Amino acid sequence: MDPNVLTEEMQKINSNDLNTDSSEMIPVEEAREIQSALEDGDLCRATERLSKSLEEIENAPLNIAITGESGTGKSTYVNAIRGIGHEEEGSAKTGVVETTMEPTPYTHPQYPNVTIWDLPGIGTPNFAAADYLQSVDFSRYDFFIIISSERFKKNDIDLAKEIRAMDKKFYFVRSKVDNDLHASQVRRKKTYNEENVLKVIRDNCIKNLLDGGIAEPRVFLLSCLDLDKYDFHEMQDTLEKELPSHKRHIFLMSLPNISLPVLEKKREALRKDIWKWSSLSCAVAAVPIPGLSVACDVGILIKTMRNYRSAFGLDEQSLKKLADKSGKDVSELKSVIKSPIVIKEINKELVMTLLTRGAAGALMIVEYIVSNIPVVGTVAGGGISFATTYWMLCGFLKEIADDAARVLQKALETPV
Repeated sequence: MDPNVLTEEMQKINSNDLNTDSSEMIPVEEAREIQSALEDGDLCRATERLSKSLEEIENAPLNIAITGESGTGKSTYVNAIRGIGHEEEGSAKTGVVETTMEPTPYTHPQYPNVTIWDLPGIGTPNFAAADYLQSVDFSRYDFFIIISSERFKKNDIDLAKEIRAMDKKFYFVRSKVDNDLHASQVRRKKTYNEENVLKVIRDNCIKNLLDGGIAEPRVFLLSCLDLDKYDFHEMQDTLEKELPSHKRHIFLMSLPNISLPVLEKKREALRKDIWKWSSLSCAVAAVPIPGLSVACDVGILIKTMRNYRSAFGLDEQSLKKLADKSGKDVSELKSVIKSPIVIKEINKELVMTLLTRGAAGALMIVEYIVSNIPVVGTVAGGGISFATTYWMLCGFLKEIADDAARVLQKALETPV
């Protein structure tokens, strides 16, 4: 990793990272305790609290309920949000009639603590609106997504009122808007305007919900067959903001890598995490690097770098799935990957080699961090470990995020 390419990344960190960023994922009291321990030089106490917090964040369960009337595309959405094709093993069954007879959990292929629940269609004979929530065990879900492929009906509205009464979050999704747009284009070839059609659909849905007694309804227009279009990013931003702080991270990491904005949000979230892993590296069993007066915990680096590769979909399995979906060869996608680290096995030998080769860069970053972050400077040798880990993760994150963007652009290329 060339230390010169890290200048921009390093300038983003300052002492505020140890204050404001921590509260986004770690409760305020815990963050203050961790910072206090660092300032006191009590690395054991800081490590214990930070390790526990990071473990809780990584393992936080997230349960998302997908509901609505039958035939609205619930199962299609379940597959789309998990990045699973309809014919892949473990996909939710789809069809023109109701195929879900009971709440069915589908775990995320990369994050097993994230579960998408495909709920039976509301209003079917077996699931009347009056006792629907009790039938599907509503208490287990973090939030509900109510899907309709036309206007939202009485069952949808009644369900939303019951969810609100039980103090749960819900969001309306108007699905299959691509079908409406195509039909409108066929009927009005000369006057067709996509923006106007979408506005009509949205306004009609909102009016319908207001008339039904739903105050300030939010409706997101989606095509589950082309998830990146229309209101997907607005919906993702809304969900991220409204989730409890300890569940935002896992939600964001679990999103399918379908667009550059998603990749950028993942990159920013992971960048803000780097100080936490670097702090943890201060006091755990450090591994000395021969010929380099810098130490860090190699195990932390291996684990975190592997997690980065998985989050950006550059592991072998994810690349194969993307190749199948885009109709390209895996070799074609790999051809735009510039970092040799991404396609190698991330193990102790590789990390030790990178640290040794990057001695000059590491020492430069150590000096920068220790001089700019007083808290780190106070822990002496631990500060060196912090800075080395920070340098390594910053460099790898930049490289893998850039590669992920190039791979996605290659996958989306249309043959000439």
